[in-house]
Amino acid sequence: MLRLTWVQPEDLIGHELRQAALDGREPAAIAARWRAAGGRDAPARAGASPGPVSRRLRLLAEDLLDELAELPSALAEEEPTELDRIRARCPRWPARCEPAFSTPLRPRLEAAWLGRAVGCLLGKPVEKLPLDGIRRLARATGNWPLATYFTARGVPAELAARHPWNRRSAATSLAEHIDGMPEDDDLNYPLLNLLLLQRHGRSFTTADVARLWLDELPAGRAFTAERVAYRNLLCGLEPPRTARHRNPFREWIGALIRADMHGWTNPGDPAAAAGQAHRDAVLTHTANGVYAAMFVAAVIATAATGSHDVHACLRTGLTVVPPGSRLARAVRHAVRLAGTHDDFDDVADALHAAHSATHHWVHAVPNTALIAAALTHAGGDFTGSICRAVSGGWDTDSNGATAGSVAGLLAGSPAALPERWTAPLKNRLATSVTGFDGTGFDALAHLTHREATRP
Repeated sequence: MLRLTWVQPEDLIGHELRQAALDGREPAAIAARWRAAGGRDAPARAGASPGPVSRRLRLLAEDLLDELAELPSALAEEEPTELDRIRARCPRWPARCEPAFSTPLRPRLEAAWLGRAVGCLLGKPVEKLPLDGIRRLARATGNWPLATYFTARGVPAELAARHPWNRRSAATSLAEHIDGMPEDDDLNYPLLNLLLLQRHGRSFTTADVARLWLDELPAGRAFTAERVAYRNLLCGLEPPRTARHRNPFREWIGALIRADMHGWTNPGDPAAAAGQAHRDAVLTHTANGVYAAMFVAAVIATAATGSHDVHACLRTGLTVVPPGSRLARAVRHAVRLAGTHDDFDDVADALHAAHSATHHWVHAVPNTALIAAALTHAGGDFTGSICRAVSGGWDTDSNGATAGSVAGLLAGSPAALPERWTAPLKNRLATSVTGFDGTGFDALAHLTHREATRP
């Protein structure tokens, strides 16, 4: 029997209860009713399901999801989703600056595409593993501190059984199996946003994003918030309600992984990049899920100017995030940690102590903080940035991808990236996005450059 995950009410209710506790609502009474009826808490792994339930319990879950949505939030004023209200909360909203390229934009974009792919590929085999498991697997092969792709060669059988590689990714992303860049949603979304800009330009609307998804994104390639929003579109809901209706994943990392193209195509204009990221993000996300996308877009737009100062890029990213929000506080804390600890393991341990008990491992708040900490601690160095982002755990492939995109831009050209990282990609990307399967990263950079320089 095929049972779709991330959309069934009984699967969503536990995640919504957790989300309510994070965003300032008081869900205790509703949680008690759910558990008294036999309902279960959210599974630790996104997409995991408690299995079939009675019709009575499913109907109760639907009712309770709607009740939770009506609960008032103590954080509503501090964490708005509408762009005008976000801007009103940001006293240092950035101005446009003219890029001062030390190298031309096109090679920087190719390095960014490659960096995104390399970081994603590095993180794929250990996605969903606990921090201790990642460290043990790497140490077993002499790859700690992390410095190259993971391998299963030399890993004791008992350790491999206790911390199994990601089932979907091991066959294509362990060092001994890499043969080009395998398909991943962290690369599919930049491709979709490239299509979006080709068809609608930088003045696209959220409705344009929705139509593009329905035309070009296979439903089975969407996960968590994106899958729920896709379901909502098919049910006739329109943005931004698609992000809010029975969508407990609306502050997770999905909008962040869609943000790179908005930064790549707005070099020197972090505000415009953040605005594009906002229009994209509100299809699926709210508040901190949206801020994470805006932050990354602004960081990348600044890095795309020719800057080599990752710290300035991160500071600019924070100017488009309400300073009192949970995401801004987490990023500032992460940057402070990275600046005061010599060993990144200590930084990662402190971040996990601060966030793991309260946040799901795919939530935007801890993952954005980890990306900022990795880039800060490595000073924007390519290998250091991607290895720290992946070695810190949580959503390893997404964090590696974003760190790689930023660090690739800072590096300035494909030649500046170590060959041990880029050679296995063979300048070839696999994807289900129409027209791009097998495309080279040099060709993608050319197409992205065209959109970045379009009047």
